[in-house]
Amino acid sequence: MPKIDITKTELVWPGKYNDDGTRKEVPRVSLPFQVIETINESRATREANKLPLQPSLFDIYEGKEGDTFEEGWQNKLIWGDNLLVMGSLLEKFAGKIDLIYIDPPFATGADFSFSAPIGDGELEVTKEQSIIEEKAYRDTWGGGLSSYMSMLSQRLTLLRELLSDKGSIYVHLGWDISNYVVGLMNEIFGEDCLQNIVVYNYGKFRHSKDRWKRDFDLILFYSKNPTAWTFNHDEVLDEYQEKTEIRFDKVDEEGKRYKILKGRRVYYQGGVTPSSVWRLSNLQINAVEYLGYPTQKTEEVLTKVIKASSNPGDLVADFFCGSGTTLAVAEKLDRRWIGCDLGRFAIHTARKRLLEVENCKPFEILNLGKYERRYWQVATFGEDLDDDGQIALSEYLAFILKLYGAQPVSGLAHLHGKKGKAIVHIGAVDAPVTIDEINLAIDEGAKLKQSDLHMLGWEWEMGLYDLMVAEAKKKGVKLLLLQIPREVMEQQAVDKGDIQFFELAYLEVEIKTPKKLAATVTLKDFVIPNTELIPDEVRSKVKKWSDYIDYWAVDWDFQNDTFMQGWVTYRTRKDRTLALTSDPHLYEKPGKYRVLIKVVDIFGNDTSQAFEVQVR
Repeated sequence: MPKIDITKTELVWPGKYNDDGTRKEVPRVSLPFQVIETINESRATREANKLPLQPSLFDIYEGKEGDTFEEGWQNKLIWGDNLLVMGSLLEKFAGKIDLIYIDPPFATGADFSFSAPIGDGELEVTKEQSIIEEKAYRDTWGGGLSSYMSMLSQRLTLLRELLSDKGSIYVHLGWDISNYVVGLMNEIFGEDCLQNIVVYNYGKFRHSKDRWKRDFDLILFYSKNPTAWTFNHDEVLDEYQEKTEIRFDKVDEEGKRYKILKGRRVYYQGGVTPSSVWRLSNLQINAVEYLGYPTQKTEEVLTKVIKASSNPGDLVADFFCGSGTTLAVAEKLDRRWIGCDLGRFAIHTARKRLLEVENCKPFEILNLGKYERRYWQVATFGEDLDDDGQIALSEYLAFILKLYGAQPVSGLAHLHGKKGKAIVHIGAVDAPVTIDEINLAIDEGAKLKQSDLHMLGWEWEMGLYDLMVAEAKKKGVKLLLLQIPREVMEQQAVDKGDIQFFELAYLEVEIKTPKKLAATVTLKDFVIPNTELIPDEVRSKVKKWSDYIDYWAVDWDFQNDTFMQGWVTYRTRKDRTLALTSDPHLYEKPGKYRVLIKVVDIFGNDTSQAFEVQVR
């Protein structure tokens, strides 16, 4: 039996306790972050400010006292499992986040697909949730309410540790699940930290002839500290009714408006005490901010939350950030922010949304990258106790080969398996596949008179596609470069047989130097191999190769570190056009530069290639 404390009320569900009656521990994994892209900051600016070229997530609290945004701080958009992300943030951010808003998936039968425009016109397709998004959904609701409670309990425990002493958390929930979560949050935060239950009434939707309309969500507002928290009453006053507003028809000697009530002056306050019932419209499909996400919340809701419970310069976080509503509002209100989501396309959508915010400050896109894969390798195949690298490596190789449908081979230095007529090489979990690595595999295959080589990798050295395919062809080897998908790390996706290895996409560009110290980039082609794996509904609406591109950007002086976005263009719902030639870039001095082009396709996948340019 569980060791339940009978002196207090507790919510218990299957899976909360171990078989021996002890409470299950919250996983606490601390992994380093990789900064993979910096937005809205040039390399020259970073160098002028003497900031590191490869910034650490934690280069943050070094500004002058009184600065709203510390020197070195950049807002963070993180792609990954939020439980691992939260655990990895604890070392530096425990007690540092002033406001957390989360909108976890709370509908057991929800459809998390969304509409996505294709190409230059107004054609749209429905984007189904990806395998990784399905995984998150299965983790949340696969075991019904008990798995939902386990998921939320782990995360709320870490979120409380991340909150500052004056911090608050808002949890947005459906009417049918909130009663359970109140009990859970009372246990984690304490009953005396429940400050409000907000009723978000979105009005005219969900008509019913069988019961009262289910036309509201609930937002639970808890503080970290039962006696001190931020609440800016005057920032969120409800508007006076018109008949009340006009009664403030008198002005005193200082110019302040007032009315006479029962023989005394009542001064104009700008509004009435804010209500915990918010009668706000749900997001309309024709709204400017609508991005196609069915669970997307309005900026009006987040504006009320952020204005009420944080101040300019405070740090706001959303670990289910979706299309980025919380982040966009925090940016507009001069708050610092951290956003996280498991969905690749959600991260891409949030990036574009933030780029649309006027005067958006520089921000970074991060993931746990090779560190998450290394953690997965050890957790799945065991630690290399004798440090010879063999046991874990051999089991890892056998696992990937099996998923790829290949058979292992032994006695070879650079080749690991065979699939049909092709020989197979598998890249390491914690390093990109390099040109030298491919050459060694090509040479070994050529000596064995093998004409087909399949290279499988998690990450790839920049600019190798055309070079290596051509080099292999000279040696009589047909080379295929295939991406090992992140879903390999998700046991449910493996068990369902949902793993697909895709050929790397590649692009063709033309770089010109039209005048002294200037360069332009033109996209000439973008190729997604295996188009037969793309849903028919999508392929039927693609009229030209550029329809597959949603965003592309240029780093004009790539130095094998973080991608620094120097020029960018992307499609929005309002403007579907996409420039295929960049604006001219002016270099400060002649020389040879490495230009890196990043393309993000309509599925949220990115492809990067580097090119050399001689500037005179």
